[in-house]
Amino acid sequence: MEDNGPGVGTRIKSFLIQCKRVWMILKKPSAHEFKSIAKVSAIGLFIIGLMGFIISDLIKMLGG
Repeated sequence: MEDNGPGVGTRIKSFLIQCKRVWMILKKPSAHEFKSIAKVSAIGLFIIGLMGFIISDLIKMLGG
């Protein structure tokens, strides 16, 4: 039987240590940061939805 590296328990422990490290450096966004992120996300969703709508209409027009 071959050794496939660290066991599942070791990998889980390593993952949890990495999660803790990230959690410790997180900070709550300011109101300005939150509004900026929300605006960019909304614009992105709108663009993706518009592209899907246009593609859907093109397929309907070309297909039949």
